[in-house]
Amino acid sequence: MIPNEIPGNRSQRSLIIIGMLFFVFGFVTWLGSVLIPYLKIACRLNNFESYLVAFSFYISYMIMALPSAWVLKFTGFKNGMSVGLGVMATGVLLFIPAAIYRTYIVFLTGLFIQGSGLAILQTAANPYVTFLGPQESAAKRISVMGICNGVAGIIAPLILGSIILNNTDQLQEKLRALNAAQQAVELNALAARVIVPYIIMTAALLVLSGFVYFSGLPEIDTDIEDKETAHANMNKTNIFQFRHLLIGVFTLFIYVGVEVIAGDSIINYGSFLGIPIETSRFFTSATLSTMLIGYLVGIICIPRYFSQEQALKFSSITGIIFAITAITTTGYMSVVFIALLGLSNSLMWPAIWPLSIAGLGRFTKIGSSLLIMAIGGGAIMPLIYGHLADRTNPQNAYWLLVPCYLVIFYFAVKGHKIKKPAETTDSKINMISAKVL
Repeated sequence: MIPNEIPGNRSQRSLIIIGMLFFVFGFVTWLGSVLIPYLKIACRLNNFESYLVAFSFYISYMIMALPSAWVLKFTGFKNGMSVGLGVMATGVLLFIPAAIYRTYIVFLTGLFIQGSGLAILQTAANPYVTFLGPQESAAKRISVMGICNGVAGIIAPLILGSIILNNTDQLQEKLRALNAAQQAVELNALAARVIVPYIIMTAALLVLSGFVYFSGLPEIDTDIEDKETAHANMNKTNIFQFRHLLIGVFTLFIYVGVEVIAGDSIINYGSFLGIPIETSRFFTSATLSTMLIGYLVGIICIPRYFSQEQALKFSSITGIIFAITAITTTGYMSVVFIALLGLSNSLMWPAIWPLSIAGLGRFTKIGSSLLIMAIGGGAIMPLIYGHLADRTNPQNAYWLLVPCYLVIFYFAVKGHKIKKPAETTDSKINMISAKVL
């Protein structure tokens, strides 16, 4: 057993608690798919401006990931998760004044704070799941967490969408016939729809924070290394000597970007194709439903029938096929293939994460924080997509996805195998001497 592997019932109980946290990740994260079209109407935004919703949320990961590692150094994994939930509650609460004054910058600030709390949570929770069992089945455990994340991601847009996007097609028609003062009254009423849901979310996050703090989750010391890892890392002095991790960070940056584009753009894309918002507001849940299918496949098949590397290769290839098909078809058929990108994306995080942190040993916390920084891809890539959509149209903008999936394919085939930096002359001489002796 590896030093940090937790046996028996404690491991199962820990996975249940962490699964609750991944449910929270999914619920809060995928609300963006509803908030983008909602705030586009309420705050009168163009495509690029509306995707600042995703930017503000995901850029916090890039900014706060390294500070999150510092927080975990002092709090440990369990208490760090509790702190992260408290920070998230603060960001959620900020939506109340944002809605009252219909101020877009306050909405964006609240999203940034929510993302900061999630950065702490994810920096702790992802390596925690990895170390709750054997390395070769890490993708399977993360797929279980993906189920929790995906179920929440399906539910969240349906619940919030039914509240804040209800009758918005009729509202947009009505607004065209009103003067500026009358429009302001209607838009203020629309903005106020988020107040009650976000008060409930604040209370739920605070309760969960207290629960995690008193839960008795076992602490994991990632500074403890088994003999093989300790020997491999003997001459390592900093995280930048792990080239496979650095490639993994870039790959995860790209992956999160395409995942967010697929989930957060599909409602607006449906509207571009002439599909009413009353119908298209369900499309994000369809995307996440296909992700859920992929997670189930991962749980059943990894590593029994295929490896996490093989899963990543197949996922990137299908991503290319689905993206091109969505671009070259029209109507509901095109939407279906954007939704199917959820299936392609489902096993990417579960595979990229363990392949990237493999063998980091005492560098795991900082390595995890770099991977969390890569979630910033969800900030940058949708903005690029939004800019392309304004310059061309939302369908042609999906060409952005094709080179991204090619990058992921490279990591699956070769990038994750680049384990070692160039050996120093002294270390090469020592290795040769050892072989001779």
